[in-house]
Amino acid sequence: MHKLENMKLDAIIVGTGPGGATVAKELAKRGKQVLMLEWGPGGPVKGNIIQYFFQQCFPGKGMLITNNFLGMVRGITTGGSSLFYYGTCFPVPHDMLKKYGIDVRREEEEARRELPIATLKDEMVTPMAQRIMESAQALGYAWTPLQKFMYQDRWRPGMKFGYYGDKHRVKWSARMHAEEAVAMGAVLLNKARVSNIILDGNRATGVEFKMKGRSYKAFAPKVIVAAGGIGSPVILRKMGLKNVGYNFFYDPLITVCGKVDDVRKRIDEIPMTAGVHFPEDGIVMTDMAIPTLIDKAFTAQVLRFWRLFETRKTLRIMIKVRDDLAGRLTDSGGVRKKLTQADRDKLMKGYDIAKRILEKAGAKGIYKTWYLAAHPGGTVKMGEFLDANLKVKNYENLFVCDCSVIPEPWGLPPALTLVCLGKRLAKHLAGEKTGANAAAPSKAKPAKNKRKKAGRR
Repeated sequence: MHKLENMKLDAIIVGTGPGGATVAKELAKRGKQVLMLEWGPGGPVKGNIIQYFFQQCFPGKGMLITNNFLGMVRGITTGGSSLFYYGTCFPVPHDMLKKYGIDVRREEEEARRELPIATLKDEMVTPMAQRIMESAQALGYAWTPLQKFMYQDRWRPGMKFGYYGDKHRVKWSARMHAEEAVAMGAVLLNKARVSNIILDGNRATGVEFKMKGRSYKAFAPKVIVAAGGIGSPVILRKMGLKNVGYNFFYDPLITVCGKVDDVRKRIDEIPMTAGVHFPEDGIVMTDMAIPTLIDKAFTAQVLRFWRLFETRKTLRIMIKVRDDLAGRLTDSGGVRKKLTQADRDKLMKGYDIAKRILEKAGAKGIYKTWYLAAHPGGTVKMGEFLDANLKVKNYENLFVCDCSVIPEPWGLPPALTLVCLGKRLAKHLAGEKTGANAAAPSKAKPAKNKRKKAGRR
């Protein structure tokens, strides 16, 4: 337990996804003593299917099935879902955030300087991704290379993409920010599941958590809940904030597949190399290479058994849509949400476009896979439950920083936006000005090993 009872904390951060890990790193950089509590395990990234299953797809934990039989996955590990995401960087929705009094333009500039964000170099674009892009462009779609969170100088031809976690550390994940925070003096406890926020009146003073079968309490003047779009509202409900976890989004998606005979999937395929966004329709489409085992699962799921051994011949396009706000979470984190007719119409519109692209690319036997969902959010919305500093309204010293705070359906991967919000929140907690016109921060003081106060119950 790192002798927490003898330490004095400045902040407790629940969760280590892009939002929470960024807050931890930025506070540690400013000399603050931070405790990170992560429900999932840490340890070495092995990049194998077994680790992936237990940290992303374990039923009832990483894999949640909605009442519409739609599968939704989330990473329960240090770094959260970013350990297993496809590393694609989409722009920050500044216009949306501005409506809620939030300006992260300066933070985006900082993040883009610090993170490995760029489109892929030519040698990383494979024939399959190129075929789909050329076909889409020939039909008049603005299908262009996408920016990726990848240290491209670490990549080598023949290197597998880190679908199951990247042991080569080519793909950036929030785990790297958590590691940086630890290197600067923060404490990270894994397999520590937070169950409740400790309150003194309306002031948050700490958290209750369980680890290795024992119950603990930890205390700090600031508590940041960053347990994700499902985890954060569950914790806040237990605290007494009963209205969170309603009318949320979960970015439903399908993939569309077709068989070609003159090109083969390479071992070093990189998913989401290029794509197109239709913001007015709320549709984003990209190439979507996936590992063989997942390909077979998708194929069997829609009873295309005769295609099980054609993975290397399969061109695949993903369609993800901006869904309507709807549904509710149960108190235990169960997802109760159905696709609306508008959601289905968007997916079918994307399917029609993808089918034309694949036909232009020479694909045969085109079919679509079943519905999935990714990065749920909007469960603890800024404006409704949070102020412009991401503080929970009517409570002191309690903040939220993850996808749950996004106030409107968006339909795009949120990693860069969450990093920016994390940076902004850390500045606010450290007493610095935020916004594009804030003065440049002074040189950070080295982290100090302050003594913290926390104890076992």
